[in-house]
Amino acid sequence: MMARTICGLLLLCWMAVSAAQTAHPDISTRVVRGGFDDVRERLVMALENRGLVINYTARVGAMLERTGRDLGRDKPVFGKAEVLEFCSARISRDTMEANPHNIVFCPYAIAVYTLPAVPGTVYLSYRVPAPAGSAESVRALAAVGKLLADIVGEAAR
Repeated sequence: MMARTICGLLLLCWMAVSAAQTAHPDISTRVVRGGFDDVRERLVMALENRGLVINYTARVGAMLERTGRDLGRDKPVFGKAEVLEFCSARISRDTMEANPHNIVFCPYAIAVYTLPAVPGTVYLSYRVPAPAGSAESVRALAAVGKLLADIVGEAAR
């Protein structure tokens, strides 16, 4: 029992240090215990529950593995890694009506990935839109951030 408690505490400490090392003010990352396929499916369901459609799935892990061989680099970066891109017509419209230059925030993207050294752990990450421009633009970008956070929060459950 004591050994389990110590292992659990060490794991929590490692995760906290790991999160601190990858912390970036413009990136939000949730750590989820589980398998890649299950967490990815929950992410897809969280999108579909909001009536959103995935426009594109970037298979980043497979691309890096394939190109790594071409570059003579065999160290795996990810176990599995994909970036799901999607859009929200209403939120995108609000964001770009507030400032047409906000087009750079669309489509929205959430990465789902695993790391080879951390089995049983899946990461969900997205770029947090920085508040910029008019008050209307700041409100619209905050809505984008809330949408992304809500989707990831649902998928992480």
